Amino acid sequence: MQPATPTAPETPRDSATVVLLRDAPAGMEVLLLRRHAQASNMAGVYVFPGGKLDEADCTLGSGGLLDQPTATLHTRLAEPGTDAATASGLHVAALREALEECGLLLAEPTAPGRALDALRARAMLRDGMPFADMLTALQLRLQTRQLAPWSRWITPLSPTVSSRRFDTRFFVALAPAGQTALHDNEETTESVWVAPRTALEQYRDGRIDLAPPQIMSLAHLARHASASSVLQAAQGQRPPTILPEAFEQDGLRTICYPGDPLHSVPERALPGPTRLRYQARRFAPEGRFESLFD
Repeated sequence: MQPATPTAPETPRDSATVVLLRDAPAGMEVLLLRRHAQASNMAGVYVFPGGKLDEADCTLGSGGLLDQPTATLHTRLAEPGTDAATASGLHVAALREALEECGLLLAEPTAPGRALDALRARAMLRDGMPFADMLTALQLRLQTRQLAPWSRWITPLSPTVSSRRFDTRFFVALAPAGQTALHDNEETTESVWVAPRTALEQYRDGRIDLAPPQIMSLAHLARHASASSVLQAAQGQRPPTILPEAFEQDGLRTICYPGDPLHSVPERALPGPTRLRYQARRFAPEGRFESLFD
């Protein structure tokens, strides 16, 4: 992955990502999707499902399509500078993207005896039906309570892997039972359940590509043995805000995180290393790979 050429910063666009988790016999796994090789942003990179906030996402809170009031979602997001409609919309965007990109529907029927049909719901969206209309037609209510805010990543003022800037809220959620995650063969071309540490080892060995937010998030997740441990941690914290700062060090592109001596914010936001360096076509911590897990 090549770092982006620095350009004049643009205003970051609101977006949402959902880190879907499941417990497997060998330990906790996370869902990663490989972006299309011809994508305009992060082509070929393995990411969590997610995307930009749509204006319509912010209207579902007033239509009886959510399981929690807008005010509750605003409080849970813990962003005083974000209005309630946007906070609610970010939860909706995360759930919408989970369905669009990997076919997982975190919703519940509102009518007795009504079955949950993720395949049909996804097909309706592919046919062009608006998300709210699909939920209404299938008599569904989104399960926003399944989402727990995890972190907030803002693209650096001098982007490192893309010329676009996003203000992305990361949510964690348990993958719904009885449903099968599958990439859409449009925006994404592969889907894989993998242990966080294994994904990082594959990245180290050049087998997959990851962007810095995924690297640091996977390192954070690798400290947990189960999905319930992640969810409990998310529910007991205020989601940290991470605005990386980029600079050149010894001729290498370097990004640092809050708590690093060269970062403007002195308090740490994440466990693990406070900087990554771009070398041999890989972002990696200074020194040992194991420092990701220290």
